[in-house]
Amino acid sequence: MDTATARVRLEAMLADLDRSIAILKGEHPGRELSAADAGAGLTEGDRVEAALSSLQRHRAAVDAALARIAAGTYGRCLGCGKPVPHGRLEARPDAARCVTCQSKYDRAMR
Repeated sequence: MDTATARVRLEAMLADLDRSIAILKGEHPGRELSAADAGAGLTEGDRVEAALSSLQRHRAAVDAALARIAAGTYGRCLGCGKPVPHGRLEARPDAARCVTCQSKYDRAMR
């Protein structure tokens, strides 16, 4: 994928992620729970926090991909330095590693 196309797709992803984060934060601002709904509220709050965390991690990955475009290193695996396959970048424009290196990275992060 050429960097101009990647930049457009990544910027659109960033805008979508920002909207999703804003919606979650707007729908679930910090609120006091009564004793009666404390159990139910904590479960929903935990789900919202997990969703926000996931969205923020994805946003960071998109930001990093945009930084790689600016640095001229987009499309190169951070692990082995080889080109990330075109199909992988089509499916995940924010991909930083080839499948093999991503698998190793995921195992190491566990």
